[in-house]
Amino acid sequence: MADNPLFLFFTMTEKFSDHLSATGAYPEKFVLNLAQHDTYLRDVALFNAGRQRPLDPALHMGIRIVIDGAPPGGVVASDGTQVLLLG
Repeated sequence: MADNPLFLFFTMTEKFSDHLSATGAYPEKFVLNLAQHDTYLRDVALFNAGRQRPLDPALHMGIRIVIDGAPPGGVVASDGTQVLLLG
């Protein structure tokens, strides 16, 4: 993952889209561990390099990002269930 620029960014976008399509609702939040957050910040910086209006690194597709050192990282659905981002 760390060697593949924008992989995490696009994976999060895909999980967001899958959740929205399946439920008609936005996910509650994204949960990233520290390493994933570092990767996400790198991805946002890469993505922002070609934009006039930069993305807010605290949100992904308007969904808040929570940093937690314990979990493997995931998206928390609107009903509270968590789906892994990777794996």
